[in-house]
Amino acid sequence: MIGRLLLPEGADPRALPMLVGRALRAFADGYVAVLLPAYLLALGFGTLEVGLLSTATLLGSAVATLALGKWGHRFHHRWLLSAVALLMAATGFAFAAVSSFWPLIVVAFVGTLNPSSGDVSLFLPLEHARLSEAARGAARTSLFARYSLVGSLLGAVGALATVIPGELSQFAGLSPLASLRVMFVLYGLIGCVIWLLYRQLPAPHEEEPRAPTPLGPSRAIVYRLAALFSLDSFAGGLVVNSLMALWLFERFDMSLAAAGAFFFWSGLCTAASQLAAPPLSRRIGLLNTMVFTHIPANLCLVAAAFVPSLGLALALLILRALLSQMDVPARAAFVMAVVTPPERVAAAGVTNVPRSLASAIGPTLGGAFFAAGMFAVPLVACGALKIAYDLALWRAFRKLETRDD
Repeated sequence: MIGRLLLPEGADPRALPMLVGRALRAFADGYVAVLLPAYLLALGFGTLEVGLLSTATLLGSAVATLALGKWGHRFHHRWLLSAVALLMAATGFAFAAVSSFWPLIVVAFVGTLNPSSGDVSLFLPLEHARLSEAARGAARTSLFARYSLVGSLLGAVGALATVIPGELSQFAGLSPLASLRVMFVLYGLIGCVIWLLYRQLPAPHEEEPRAPTPLGPSRAIVYRLAALFSLDSFAGGLVVNSLMALWLFERFDMSLAAAGAFFFWSGLCTAASQLAAPPLSRRIGLLNTMVFTHIPANLCLVAAAFVPSLGLALALLILRALLSQMDVPARAAFVMAVVTPPERVAAAGVTNVPRSLASAIGPTLGGAFFAAGMFAVPLVACGALKIAYDLALWRAFRKLETRDD
């Protein structure tokens, strides 16, 4: 039953563990991203330590993913995915048990915690490569759309789970710190469940190639994509959700409750739009789907910076949410379709790591512009840079042939 709901027609049923695993991880990441700062402050650390630890998680994920791209081809994907699931379990249990700063920094760097709204973990390139082998052509794009959709929906549900520590304190008599520790134990238990899921993946056979290879004939294509994706991610970092909420508060004096309702509906629109990507890409192609849905979305963002009323601004931002994320499944499918099958793990890693690093720079600049009273600048800069990315991407790859294997 779950398989029929999650798997598009033509997809290999063996992709189901990846979709279920993505849903479980998104749920855990959804609440950890919110609870991590609260937990560190409850341990007695200041805002500087919170920032340092968050940076350590992003840098550690980037370094590990680069290492995976260079050496991961020596191991079968089943072993790698199982090992990363165990690392997730160990990360959760260690965070629940450790209270000293430097041990926590080490766990953050080595482990799988994700302080951002996107997926920046070691799971991503491994799962992308495996999903690309589970379907072909349009079915592959549909499969990546389902993968993105379950991540978006369960991430939103996970954010709602941040109320659990308060309920535990009120009804179970636990201290606030102990209640927060329970959530990290839950994170570790979810890692154990994902390990059991990935144990169901097919074991390697002697006649089967043991693993993929590093980048070879597609190296130049992948490096160009990585550079362009980094520009897109840097631009997106200028208007992350927290900064967008601040813009609504300062520009239109919007209440916290109203902002929460807006982001809820915006998130639903984003998730729904990812289902529209497969049929659209079948009609106009992967690259055109990425580019020609992104450009109007970013024009909406630029326009929202200058409109005089809250209602019109929210309408433009909702329209942007309906269009701006259609490129996510199309982009993943496009990367997998322009490289040879053995290069897919390495390609996923090389294109995702720079994006993660670039996106970490934007919020600092966006916050600085807001602090200086230049509230329109981050929105305009984000929209302009993303449109430049779209045009550069289309010009560079419009004549490139994709693979259907």
